[in-house]
Amino acid sequence: MRTSFYSGIAGVALFLPMLASAQTILNLLALANTVLNSLVYLLITGAIVVFFWGLITYLATDGEDKKKGLNRMLMGIAALFVMVSIWGIIQLLQRTFGVTNNRAIVPETIQIR
Repeated sequence: MRTSFYSGIAGVALFLPMLASAQTILNLLALANTVLNSLVYLLITGAIVVFFWGLITYLATDGEDKKKGLNRMLMGIAALFVMVSIWGIIQLLQRTFGVTNNRAIVPETIQIR
């Protein structure tokens, strides 16, 4: 029990200098950015699928199932509206504060060599 604990601490200590490296942190942030952007596209695609699923249900059925189809369509449209609105607000904030994907913000006191 104790040896696995100490070997775990040694393993973490072995990778600490790698985590402290600025380049590694920037790479991790870039990877997280890529994953989150992909997740946004996946969620928008899911909302579109829910909308069309509701549309097909609405057109193909009668009675109570027609109401379920209408609810699915409305939920799909609401989800799309919320996601695209948040995406637009983020874009507006990025443009307002000058944060873009193609240039790094470097304080004047830090010299890049």
